Amino acid sequence: MAFPIFRGLRVLGWSFAAILLASCASYTSRPLDPSAEQAAYTARSLTEPGLQEFLHAHTSASNHWNLDRLIWAGLYYHPDVAIARAKWQAARAAAITAGAHPNPILGTTAEYNVNADHGTSPWTRGFSLSIPIETASKRRHRVAQAIALAEAAHQNLADTAWRVRRQIRSGLLGTLTAEPDLRRQLALETERVRLVQRRVDLGLAAQPDLVTARLAMQQVAVTVDEAHKQQVEQRAALASAIGLPVAALDGVSLAPEELLHVPELGTLPQVAQQREALLRRPDVLAALAEYEASDAALRLEIAKQYPDMSIDPGLLWDAGQLKWTLGLSAVLPLLNQNKGPIAEATAQREQAAALLLGAQARAFGEAEQASAGYRASIDKLHHADALVLNQQRKVQSAQRQQAVGAIERSITLGAQVELAAAQVIRQDALIQARQALGALEDALRQPLDGTSFAPLPALDSSPRLRDTSQ
Repeated sequence: MAFPIFRGLRVLGWSFAAILLASCASYTSRPLDPSAEQAAYTARSLTEPGLQEFLHAHTSASNHWNLDRLIWAGLYYHPDVAIARAKWQAARAAAITAGAHPNPILGTTAEYNVNADHGTSPWTRGFSLSIPIETASKRRHRVAQAIALAEAAHQNLADTAWRVRRQIRSGLLGTLTAEPDLRRQLALETERVRLVQRRVDLGLAAQPDLVTARLAMQQVAVTVDEAHKQQVEQRAALASAIGLPVAALDGVSLAPEELLHVPELGTLPQVAQQREALLRRPDVLAALAEYEASDAALRLEIAKQYPDMSIDPGLLWDAGQLKWTLGLSAVLPLLNQNKGPIAEATAQREQAAALLLGAQARAFGEAEQASAGYRASIDKLHHADALVLNQQRKVQSAQRQQAVGAIERSITLGAQVELAAAQVIRQDALIQARQALGALEDALRQPLDGTSFAPLPALDSSPRLRDTSQ
């Protein structure tokens, strides 16, 4: 009767193996061709249908590419976002691995007795099953560690999205140069050179006056060229920040004018609100999650002091007799009580705590420095506004006096040149104020112009399909 039992167990084993094989994952090939990827990158554009669909879901319709639309285009294209998302997805997969139970082990043995008595079967056949049992809640600690690391990776994804926003904002702001004001100043300087040249020809001015006027004109011309160079470079930096080739911005109507608005100090978050915002910074939350992961890792190493066990039931056919067996095994912690890994985990938790405190201190320091810088830049902007207003009054006065013949055109032209120079100073001060506001936004990780920025969970899955143009 025993042989049919073994045959039934054999059939059951093969059936179980077939079920396991049917449920196994299969490998899918995904080769990468660097040449094809490079060609796909150069073909990227702001008119790609997938991007347009993504923008429609998260931005308002517009014919101009303002800061908000460019930011979401960057979140669609930028490789750093894809890298951070892949790391988060890998961390989530690690959490699945951490929660897996150890599989039981099925074994079989066969022995042949050469001295068996006549009429007695010389074969001894058996099946064994080893069932591992984790003790001291090791699986729970392992899962807690993996979940915390996944949360840290998720917060790093959010922080990466903010860094992309910062790069795009900086690039778009860089396209706002004082070049138009400088060109007006250059035109006025050029006209002044013509007037001085005429006065020299008539003997009403000396040659050094003409040299001085020409030097001033040349200095402004050099400044115009530098401003144009800066604008070209910043346009390329903007394309890179989005994740596009610079040619993709050719003919694109950018709208950086919204960055010309700078809020007054009274409209900004107060100290208590800033501190609350700093506690919600993604990099601070990531450091907190990493500390929680290190704490769970320490608990896991402490739990490993207690050995796991294994229950080993078996079925044996021995010389015509069916026997049941039951075994119990465990590692004896005689030579190793896991002290080394516990010490390492303790040190790593201290390191994670130091990194968390460092992230908080860095966040507070950045916020205080940015707040002070913004206050100073607003004061500078107000002084520049007063300078422009004063020069405008001088120009108006000179024009009235010239109209009644009290002064010459050259004096009015000199006042206009000074006004143009003041307007250049004011434009530079405005850009610096906006840069300081951006630094404060970076410190708080939140916009301060009345808009909102919440890229998660929009970035939890890739907005781009594998077969779209890269």
